[in-house]
Amino acid sequence: MINITINDKKLEVPEGLTVLRAAELGGITIPTLCDHPDLTPYGGCRLCLVEIEGIRTLQTACTIPASNGMVVRTETPALAESRKTILELLLSDYFNAGYTNGNHDDTEFMHWVKYYQAQPPKGFEQKARYPVNSDPNPFVWVDLNKCILCNRCVRACAEVQGRFVWGRAERGFDTQIVAGFYNTMLDARCESCGACVAYCPTGALDNKMSVGLGKADKVVTTTCTYCGVGCNLDLNIKDGKIIRVTSNPKAPVNGMALCVKGRYGYDFVHHPDRLTKPKVRKYLLEGTGVRDKAAGRGEWVEVDWDTALDITARKLRDARDTAGADSLGILTSAKCLNEENYLMNKLARQVIGTNNIDHCARL
Repeated sequence: MINITINDKKLEVPEGLTVLRAAELGGITIPTLCDHPDLTPYGGCRLCLVEIEGIRTLQTACTIPASNGMVVRTETPALAESRKTILELLLSDYFNAGYTNGNHDDTEFMHWVKYYQAQPPKGFEQKARYPVNSDPNPFVWVDLNKCILCNRCVRACAEVQGRFVWGRAERGFDTQIVAGFYNTMLDARCESCGACVAYCPTGALDNKMSVGLGKADKVVTTTCTYCGVGCNLDLNIKDGKIIRVTSNPKAPVNGMALCVKGRYGYDFVHHPDRLTKPKVRKYLLEGTGVRDKAAGRGEWVEVDWDTALDITARKLRDARDTAGADSLGILTSAKCLNEENYLMNKLARQVIGTNNIDHCARL
């Protein structure tokens, strides 16, 4: 452990941390745009500059290691003016085309713009330099007019997902983020996981399915239904419907990472063909509950869960008792939790008495 003083607050922190991470442990916020705890330090946006006693020039808090006895100031008039200037320079090349994605005013970039009351410099004409929605990827919205070259998407794709889709091209004022070698995202081996969207601080990368749907009324944290890993995610709800899925950085299993199914495969929830209540054949509710083969299977009837489960249990028991346990087979689901599939295993082997059980984890 080392001792460090930040804004006159004495802290004892583990050795090896950067000044930015040490400040976070002490509950002190240092503005940053290019930094994220999941990604390697980059030092590109210069918004996290701090004053350190004994060092003549300002230092980036996200890259300089905290050392024993270090005295740091994170918010002075000079630093505030420096950050405002940086934000105004970024605004000079930032263009909002006017579409609504629900997140424009809530991005990290716009938060610090408002905090330091930054305005685009006079004489700079804000105009689109790149096409809006410039990539045909069905899930990721690309608008490089909002890109500030923080490189978060590049690092997230490489370090979190391991796909190396994004990179930088050109030089100077013409520098831009590109997929592959000026390819489309899919041609550059993109898996459409949306990690680049989750880490983007400006909205240059966004969820295409959510553009134009506005802001959510509430956010519900839940567990993804697609497999048994147990990834947590946040459902953004508006008017009782899911309008987007966002990462939950506190998720113990997956953190910010999600696969394409978890982040974008939520439209089944509101699909008109989705069954929300159990249905059984009408003949199962009448008489002996045995089908008259001449009459066909009959119509479906909506019932409550107790009725449906009672019928299912009765039919399974009758089949086992008349034709033997191996006349039955159990197919479980990748959309169940591991614990639920464990119980299905118990049902098949110990209750019914068969080893005929399989799993559909081949999505």
